[in-house]
Amino acid sequence: IHFRADWEKVVTPVVDYALTRSEVNPNRIALMGLSFGGYLAPRAAAYEHRIAACIANGGIFSVFEGMAAHSQESPEDLKEYLMQNPSDFDDEMIGMAKSNTQLRWAIQQGMWTFGVASPHEWMLKYIDYTMRGIADKITCPTLVCDSEADRDFPGQARKLYSALISPKEFMFFTSEESAGEHCQVGASALSHQRIFDWLDQTFAEIDQ
Repeated sequence: IHFRADWEKVVTPVVDYALTRSEVNPNRIALMGLSFGGYLAPRAAAYEHRIAACIANGGIFSVFEGMAAHSQESPEDLKEYLMQNPSDFDDEMIGMAKSNTQLRWAIQQGMWTFGVASPHEWMLKYIDYTMRGIADKITCPTLVCDSEADRDFPGQARKLYSALISPKEFMFFTSEESAGEHCQVGASALSHQRIFDWLDQTFAEIDQ
């Protein structure tokens, strides 16, 4: 089972099952996505409207745009390069991975979770993972989180937040409070306190 861009196809059966459980309040179903889930959760919430609240930590508007930012190329130029020079890209990535264990893991994990056989195929898969033309379909209250020193998807959380037309809040975590890393790694207690305080307030307003 691999990742798919239409994540609502994964979430909807889960919601269907949850609603068969007597302990589940149908008016208080929340969906939170961490890291890559910062795209997956909002995507699902755009089409699965039984979700009463959505949390994207950190928020992602376009996965491919986020990847292009690391290459210092525009998304258009990166796509063109991948399409025209797939073998060159693969050779470059595999070569760098020989001396970079983190990159080697990322490439291997990416190809495995997306069900592809080469680095360029993995990168091209990301093009479909975008909230462009989709974010405005979200109707539930949505919390978009960002962290000051997060280098994974710089600027993406703000882009997602700006595209939302549903009730929304932007929550920014700083390095000064030791919560500036990706998904507030190392400061989960602070992160959870603020996020779940928002969720408590959101559900209280829904219950009124």
